[in-house]
Amino acid sequence: MPDIAVDLGTANTLIQVKGQGIVLNEPSVVAVERRTGKVRAIGLEAKRMLGRTPEGIQAVRPMRDGVIADVDMAELMLRHYLAMVLPKRLFRIKPRVVIGVPSGITEMERRAVRAGVMAAGAKEVWLISEPMAAAIGVGLPVVSPRGSMVVNIGGGTTEIGVIALSGIVADASIRVGGWEFDEAIMAFVRKSYNLLIGEATAEGVKIQIGSAHPTGQEREMDVNGRDLVSGIPKTVRLYSEEIREAIQEPVHAIVSAVRRALEITPPELSADIVDEGIVMTGGGALLKGLDQLLAEETGLPIHVDAEPLSCVVRGAGMVLDDWEKYAGVLAR
Repeated sequence: MPDIAVDLGTANTLIQVKGQGIVLNEPSVVAVERRTGKVRAIGLEAKRMLGRTPEGIQAVRPMRDGVIADVDMAELMLRHYLAMVLPKRLFRIKPRVVIGVPSGITEMERRAVRAGVMAAGAKEVWLISEPMAAAIGVGLPVVSPRGSMVVNIGGGTTEIGVIALSGIVADASIRVGGWEFDEAIMAFVRKSYNLLIGEATAEGVKIQIGSAHPTGQEREMDVNGRDLVSGIPKTVRLYSEEIREAIQEPVHAIVSAVRRALEITPPELSADIVDEGIVMTGGGALLKGLDQLLAEETGLPIHVDAEPLSCVVRGAGMVLDDWEKYAGVLAR
């Protein structure tokens, strides 16, 4: 019976099959024909089409802010991914699925996730909040009375949880993540250089020269886009200092949310966090200097997981491996 763990993220979908490890890591993007609604591509192939599609084709992201925004597209995408990872004959045996969801999810969004996964072919669906899954994935003692703190920065949301005794004692969930960094970079280049750049270019700038805190080594890079005045393609040179300035707003929103979660943490657990520090997970944790900035702002030790992108799906997979131990962290 193939039990499955899913991290249905705003930017990427990861799937882990029990006993096999992570078997899929693909962008959460679907390319469809506008007129007929026919699917042209899903995943990496569809992501390559973002900003490059002819008029008749549209590249859609079914996930927004960590939750399903387009139920039909999400179902299509999940069905496609499940068919990829499950052998054909096993697909008739419906799998049990544990799926990570944001801690700030509404009841309606919860129903949409459950309905989408069930329609994609699951027998039963269990939900686990992303900070909890990330904490289990990095090996924190979530079932013990000792307090642990996780900051999970995804594509569309930042989830912060202080965890003890299989529950989230204090949390903060904001709809700010890696995308907001990309959008801030696009807006900055448009305003400062009259240059229009696409999502993929902005993401490349963030990865190569983006930082939340001076790292001691300033970098620069050339980017290509369309000049807003002449309409002609143009190249400009960007510098890491100006990109750091451009993404200040989303970065500070994340820092403020961490401080807010710390302020509502019971004193006994605060003492544990002083000893253990904060663990950062999710793709946003890879932004250079963000760990240094958080350490400065909170005065606490900050640890970034070695593989921050896969923490949530690894944690959901560990729940499948030890159902008895982690049953208390799940919701139907």
